[in-house]
Amino acid sequence: MSLLKTDLELTKNSYYAATAPRRQRFPALEANIDADVAIVGGGLAGLSAAIELADRGYRVVVLEARQVGWGASGRNGGQAIAGGLRPLGGRVAARPRRCPPRLGHDHGSASPDRPAARAIRHRLRLAQRLPGPGRERAQGPRAACWHDQMQRDYGYETRWISPQEMQHWIASPRFHSGIHDPKSGHLHPLKYSLGLAAAAASLGVKIHEDSAVTAIQPGRVARLRTAQGSVSASHVLLAGNVYLQGIAPVLEARVMPVGTYIVTSEPIDAKLIESLIPSGSAVCDTNFVLDYFRPTVDHRMLYGGRVSYSTATPMNPAASMQRRMARSFPQLKNTKVEYAWGGFVDISMNRAPDFGRLSERLSGPERSDWANVYYLQGFSGHGLALTGLAGKLVAEAIAGDAERFDTFARIRHRPFPGGKLLRTPALVAGMAYYRLRDLL
Repeated sequence: MSLLKTDLELTKNSYYAATAPRRQRFPALEANIDADVAIVGGGLAGLSAAIELADRGYRVVVLEARQVGWGASGRNGGQAIAGGLRPLGGRVAARPRRCPPRLGHDHGSASPDRPAARAIRHRLRLAQRLPGPGRERAQGPRAACWHDQMQRDYGYETRWISPQEMQHWIASPRFHSGIHDPKSGHLHPLKYSLGLAAAAASLGVKIHEDSAVTAIQPGRVARLRTAQGSVSASHVLLAGNVYLQGIAPVLEARVMPVGTYIVTSEPIDAKLIESLIPSGSAVCDTNFVLDYFRPTVDHRMLYGGRVSYSTATPMNPAASMQRRMARSFPQLKNTKVEYAWGGFVDISMNRAPDFGRLSERLSGPERSDWANVYYLQGFSGHGLALTGLAGKLVAEAIAGDAERFDTFARIRHRPFPGGKLLRTPALVAGMAYYRLRDLL
């Protein structure tokens, strides 16, 4: 079963879809048209890039295979976490000749400001709260080291929450100590995605839904074909992540689809849910296979964390996620789950974003034909905040200033081992090890 068909099953009972009805639809492409930039993918990265390019005066066309915000953009946990590249910082610092050691901080820490700035500019309603995430008991010493290092090496200020204070932040037996990051926040990701689409359209961007790209003919002016039309453009941006459906095979081995699952409880008494997380923060733990949760504006608990590395949907994810929620909050043991949904995110081998030009991934004489095709992928769970920055960087590169984009493009990425037949079993086996490590 393809990812798109699986998605149809996973999204039938989405809290986001139920609370953010689609009031604006965009027609399928049914003509042969021209543009300066053609963008494949109507998610957060593609729409962010479209807005940045339209601001610079480019004629932009966005081609979306299903609906805007369809993939991870409209289904994720809704956490806009500052410093989305923090795990990258240590790796980059170990290779100072390859990349500036402040890459993860300088480029990543500012990115959560972008959703708020766009909301103000375009009057988007995000259902947003600003307090940031905490960290979980089992990794307390590691979180403390991270807190000290970020403040010492990068001047990034967070608040350390001691064991004595923790119950005032999270009323859960699982948490021992943590970090509060006031620059992070949480919002309704589908509302944000739909708002970005409306904002892009208001700037003159042509958006076509139900317009999957079936082939790309490269060249100085590239041509993208759909079932009923085509777009000829001087520049192309591939922002479909794991949903590119074979139009750029060279990129497929660099990311893997990972199924992620989220539930939302029935409405909870306002005083009870406020007592669980008094600050109203979004929370995530520091396990390799992590859990994350947050209160919603209508007094529900949104809880995510179970993942599938085989692309197979787990049996009864709603029940298993309710048990995970009750393990964190025994107070919710008898609280019913009203919504349960999921979808696929893309991860890279090193969990760092994979940005670049398609020509850099090819060899041979045809390489130059793809020099005007850019791609953004490998957001690895940091997408809500990082996509806004990614859109800005690729727009700068297309406009002729590629310095910041090329900083990301120089990050070394390796394909997942095993090829198409063995890479999924290998990843499943590897993640079983990390799950065991988290438990121990």
